[in-house]
Amino acid sequence: MSWDLDAYARMLDAAGGYRFVAFDHDPQPGDIFLRHDVDLVLDAAVRMAELEAARDVSATYFLMTRSVFYNLASSEGEAALERLRSLGHRVGLHAVHPHVDLDERFDPVLAWHNPEPHYVNEPVEGLVNVMTPPWFDRAHYRSDSNQHFRSGDPTDELAGGELEWLQLLIHPEIWAFDGATMRETMESMLDAEREAGLRRLAEDRIDLS
Repeated sequence: MSWDLDAYARMLDAAGGYRFVAFDHDPQPGDIFLRHDVDLVLDAAVRMAELEAARDVSATYFLMTRSVFYNLASSEGEAALERLRSLGHRVGLHAVHPHVDLDERFDPVLAWHNPEPHYVNEPVEGLVNVMTPPWFDRAHYRSDSNQHFRSGDPTDELAGGELEWLQLLIHPEIWAFDGATMRETMESMLDAEREAGLRRLAEDRIDLS
């Protein structure tokens, strides 16, 4: 399958018979709980969010407070948060166990980053853990983790209305950068991040002449 924003757009279009909903109610037939774990690049999330908004699709973006790749407190982080909200998307906490750094930036919904089996499906007091029932069961879950759909590309199933409801996990970085494999995609991401790094140096008045 293709791994780019055009292919992702085709997946969304295939799901035209479904409703894109938030994690604020029990699953109903026809619901898609569209979820994005933003592990690496905020710009990739914003690009995906804009594509979705153009199709009147809403999603929940899970952002990290303890990322080694981006800083939500930076001007870039604040701008990304503002943009996601302005496009009509929700923002949840992509937490690093056991820390739950919930504040006013986030809706009361959580997805663990790189979870371990002994806590991934456990309830979290005061929050919706999206990997707990009723929002999660294997038959109603698809994830593109490491650029591989373990249960297959859901596009055809969505087009055919074959899924009663679905929690769909999509990582923006996988689709926003070129690459047929995870290594190729991450290499493309690193190339792009180098250009972004040079821009940040210039903005910080670092003279490279």
